[in-house]
Amino acid sequence: MVEKVYVTYNEVGHPMRAHEGSNLLGRSLHAFETQGEQVHKLCQASAGRILDGFKPNLMIAIGGGGYVPARILRSFLKRPSSPNIPIQAIGLSLYEQLPSSKPTDPVETPGTKVTRTQWLDLSSLEMTNLVGKNILIVDEVDDTRTTLEYAVRELQKDVETAAQKLGSSEKTQFSIFVLHNKDKAKKGHLPQDMMDEERYLAARTVSDVWICYPWEATDIEEHDKLAASQAGY
Repeated sequence: MVEKVYVTYNEVGHPMRAHEGSNLLGRSLHAFETQGEQVHKLCQASAGRILDGFKPNLMIAIGGGGYVPARILRSFLKRPSSPNIPIQAIGLSLYEQLPSSKPTDPVETPGTKVTRTQWLDLSSLEMTNLVGKNILIVDEVDDTRTTLEYAVRELQKDVETAAQKLGSSEKTQFSIFVLHNKDKAKKGHLPQDMMDEERYLAARTVSDVWICYPWEATDIEEHDKLAASQAGY
C-alpha cells in the first residue's frame, strides 16, 4: 500500500522528507522534516531563482496538475511595469485508474504510455509564438519523469518545425519547475544540457509517497481533515 500525503493549499499534511543532494541551482539539500509547507510559499520561494536562472517569458502548464501551480507562480514572477507571463496549456495523461474498494477514493498508478489529451494547435500562432522564447514547463510532481520527458521532447520537435517554417534561427530554451520531486529512480530522462545548465527546479525533493493535492479532491472538507490529521506524523 502506497502511503498517502494530503496537501492543502495552505500546508502539507505531515513532514515531507528531503534527502541529500542538489537542487540544481547551487543549494545543497540536507535531510529535513517539516510539518507545514505552503503551496503558495513553495512557488514564492522558487520565483526568485526562476527569474534569475530561467528568465521565462512564457509558461506551459501540464494539465491537470500543473494548472494551479502555474497560475500561482505567475503572480510571483510578475515584475513592476511588465506584463504577466502568458500561460499556455497541454494535457498529458500517464496515470491509470485502478479498481478501489471506495468509489470516492480511486487508486491511481503510473502507466506506461503518455496520452495527449490536449496539445497546442500547430496550425495557429501558438507554435510561432514559442519560437525564440524562454519557456517554463510547469507540473505539480516529478514522479517517474516520463511525462516531463515526453513534454520536452515533443515541444522541442514542434518548435523546431515552426522555426523552420518561419526561417528563424532564434534559440528556444526550455526549463522545468515542479512543486515536488520524488526521490526515486526515474524511467524518463531529460536533455543533458537542461540538467547541466541547471534548467530544472523542484521546490522540494520528497520521499516516494503518494501526494494528494487539493485540486484533485472531490470533497475538500474531508481532504483538509485528512491533511490536518497527519500534521503530527
